[in-house]
Amino acid sequence: MKRIRELCKRIREERGITGLETAIVLIAFVVVAAVFAFVVLSTGLFSSERSKETVYAGLAKTRGSMELEGGVIASSNTTKVLAVKFDVTLAAGGDQVNLNPTDTVNRTVISYIDKQYMNNNLPYTVLVITGNGDNLLEQGELFEITVDFTVDANINIATNHTFTLEIKPPQGSYMVVQRTTPASINQSVINLN
Repeated sequence: MKRIRELCKRIREERGITGLETAIVLIAFVVVAAVFAFVVLSTGLFSSERSKETVYAGLAKTRGSMELEGGVIASSNTTKVLAVKFDVTLAAGGDQVNLNPTDTVNRTVISYIDKQYMNNNLPYTVLVITGNGDNLLEQGELFEITVDFTVDANINIATNHTFTLEIKPPQGSYMVVQRTTPASINQSVINLN
């Protein structure tokens, strides 16, 4: 009899986990896992979106790129360089570039830089070699740009002189032309290759 009472007492003790408690714990784990998964996926999507924006911004920056076609030709008075001429075309896949020197907004700017002096807005002229006649450089067109140094008395390009021209379009990357004059500039036309 004593054994039966102990057995009944043990049966009446309600220790252990019921099915409802187990379900609540499992649901809590599932909810926490779902929230964690949402956070991880959202972060991944956000970072991939930012990467995509960065790539597109880089492409937009380089799409207006011009490239030098041929050599850089200097004209001189046999003591100093008076002007330089060079041909430009669009790089593969590049967007059109406004090369109209008379425009006041959204125009290409040419800067001159050497060890002693810098001019951020040199005047230039454009000659359309191949194209439709406007000053908008488009795919398949070739323009000749002439930069006149005589308009700025501070520019004095003599022998063995290194100078840089930066051609900066309104959008896209700029083109750098750096040249050094030869030891003798006693000719009126000099190829600065």
